[in-house]
Amino acid sequence: MDKNTFAENEAKLKFRAQSWIVCGSAVLLAAKFAAYFLTNSVAIFTDAMESIVNVLAGLASLYCIYCASMPKDGDHPFGHGKIELLSASLEAMMIILAGGLIIFEAAGRFFNAQAISRLDLGIAIVALSGLANFIMGQISVNMGRKHDSIALVASGKHLKSDTYSTIGLVLGLVAVRLTGYLWLDCVLAAVFGFLILFAGFGILRKTIANLTDKADGESLEKMLGAINGNMQSDWINIHNLKIIKYGSYFYVDCDLTLPRYYNISEGHCAYEKLKDAMRENFSDKILFSVHFDPCKPEQCKHCQMENCSLRSEPFHSREILTINCMTEVEKH
Repeated sequence: MDKNTFAENEAKLKFRAQSWIVCGSAVLLAAKFAAYFLTNSVAIFTDAMESIVNVLAGLASLYCIYCASMPKDGDHPFGHGKIELLSASLEAMMIILAGGLIIFEAAGRFFNAQAISRLDLGIAIVALSGLANFIMGQISVNMGRKHDSIALVASGKHLKSDTYSTIGLVLGLVAVRLTGYLWLDCVLAAVFGFLILFAGFGILRKTIANLTDKADGESLEKMLGAINGNMQSDWINIHNLKIIKYGSYFYVDCDLTLPRYYNISEGHCAYEKLKDAMRENFSDKILFSVHFDPCKPEQCKHCQMENCSLRSEPFHSREILTINCMTEVEKH
């Protein structure tokens, strides 16, 4: 299977997975609003409101996953992968809006408590919906990590966070059922409203970091391990390393220091070895841009090249690369 066919199949899998998640979220939305109208519980209303966010965010993710699968063109030489960040940003803003509406509703109900009915049935519906959210969320996260889709991962983590909040919601509703204190329903709704707000701001902060191409420490650590574990004798130094992620692809730019007597063919061979090591130990979805630097006399003590007629001092020790060393930018 060639790379284009593999990419097309991967895009179809991600699109199909997100389609099922949207359909499932729509069914749960209907179930939760049915539970709200049956019980008149503002806490259940908070869960139903968040389900609206799930459906809208799921539809946005579906569209963005479709757009991200489009091939590179003249207007988008790096592809369309970053549009998945738009999906996560929209989801974050909708979560924040939902949290604000929930808190507003809870505050109004606190001073004007209303009777709750058929709470047993409402608790059962909410509990089953939470279990379904967890299953869909885990599937989404697994698919997203397998295929490097930030949209699927963000959607899955949001669905799983719904499950954790649902557990607290069910416990709170049970307390209301046992004590008869209606104000607990409003307090519970406000607490989860604030938790939803914090979750939304957390997702938004991460997407802003990705949109501004903030260095990804986790990716850098993994890449460092791949390089140090496969060092070749002619890789004297690697620096000025930059990683940018577009969708599921990594675009890597770095400077590779080689023996200064190397010709073009030997330099290309070193580049191929570096590329193979990165694709095997870091990611197979990686595109390289490498600049070659000639070695300097002061680097001879770290160079393992044998029979070098230009050596100014004997080999002392191999230079162990660090993140600070690799990401050091040349001063101009």
